[in-house]
Amino acid sequence: MTVQTQEMIMAILNSIDEAIHAVDHSGITVFYNEVAAGLDGLAVADVLGKHVLKAFPSLTEETSTLLQVLRTRRPIVRKAQRYQNLNGLYIDTINTTIPIMIGRELVGAVEIAKNYSTVKHLSERLLELQAQISQKGTTKKRGRSYVLEDILTNDPVLLEVKRYAEKAAAIPSPVLVYGETGTGKELFVQAIHHLSLRGRQPFIAQNCAALPESLLESLLFGTAKGSYTGAVDRPGLFELADGGTLFLDELNSMPLELQAKLLRVLEDGIVRRIGDQRTRMVDVRVITAMNEAPLDCVSKGMLRPDLYYRLNVLSLYIPPLRERRDDIVLLTDHFMELFNRQLQKQVHMVEANVRKLLHDYNWPGNVRELRHTIEHAMIMADGPVLLIEHLPLPLRQQNTYTPSAALQPLRIALQETERRIIQDALLQTGGNVQQAAAILDIPRQTLQYKIQKHHIHEHLSGRKYIET
Repeated sequence: MTVQTQEMIMAILNSIDEAIHAVDHSGITVFYNEVAAGLDGLAVADVLGKHVLKAFPSLTEETSTLLQVLRTRRPIVRKAQRYQNLNGLYIDTINTTIPIMIGRELVGAVEIAKNYSTVKHLSERLLELQAQISQKGTTKKRGRSYVLEDILTNDPVLLEVKRYAEKAAAIPSPVLVYGETGTGKELFVQAIHHLSLRGRQPFIAQNCAALPESLLESLLFGTAKGSYTGAVDRPGLFELADGGTLFLDELNSMPLELQAKLLRVLEDGIVRRIGDQRTRMVDVRVITAMNEAPLDCVSKGMLRPDLYYRLNVLSLYIPPLRERRDDIVLLTDHFMELFNRQLQKQVHMVEANVRKLLHDYNWPGNVRELRHTIEHAMIMADGPVLLIEHLPLPLRQQNTYTPSAALQPLRIALQETERRIIQDALLQTGGNVQQAAAILDIPRQTLQYKIQKHHIHEHLSGRKYIET
């Protein structure tokens, strides 16, 4: 390896925004970047070339993960750590430590640490605020609370979803909502909560993709004092949502091991804080959401089948905006009225070519993207009419939807539509063919034939249908 190549590798490692600490087979530090030094409150020179235990006197052969990996030759993956550095600051990291092998020879170990101190502090602050809200006996959620009347649509499919949501509010069972990002899944979830008997109890939402596994676990289930360095007694979101609703968004991003723990809570209603021997009973309705079809998530290994079947008592599919284009006009006028009030403007007309562009555009960001587009246009507008130049530049530069480019052969389009409708019916009935056939108003034998024809069974991860 040339000197230039070595320098390039060192420059790459030092540019990575994660702490990296590497040792040789005897525990002597051979690489220690500036990020690691910043976390520990040290200089690189204080550690480089020294044995781990000499550079960090508080560690021992047993507590040092680098030395443990050298001893066992087994990696330690995504381990949470909290420590106080030499500057007196508490640091929270997620560490992965792996052995370095050349062939079968162990030559060292490397530890990569991701600093989650800020995220951890914010999550703990959130828990404290939620606890204060619960203790004061108020169920008011920060930000806007939505009801079914806030969901504007003229689309027959979405109107039917609203009717399902109204029925879901009357039962205590779990609800699974799925649809693309920006379709308004949380609006439906909040509406179900506020219409239910739990409507005056806490509503707590948590995005499962926002935190690493260890922080998400402590956030959901709480912690006991002494469970790790710096840990305090703190209730988790399940305890704070007791009597109300816990909304878990992007559930398919939750690690499978944590999904198993969630399933146990759903089954028996018992929560145990991390590091605690005591268990606590909770009465929480769990509503989940995903931005992919649940059965696709099961087949990809992103969602445990047993958790899916436990949650899928009632599922709601929110169609994307491009499948309900008649709502674009309705929502555009609604957002114009909204931003007229907020921005104190008097914009009441939309130029014809703007209407066409909005109608023909594919809206990958769905209703959220439409809202932001109208907000941008309203800010730019000076007169009473929204013009093409008021729209965001990326939208104006898009190759807009045209029927000739978007149309499929009728046979293929009909097959895809039929397959989607059948799969939705089976999702709705938990795989019960008889009930799905009744919903679709076709004979059971016909439905069984179409299930085989469209290979729908291949997407259900081997699950057998219920025939009665």
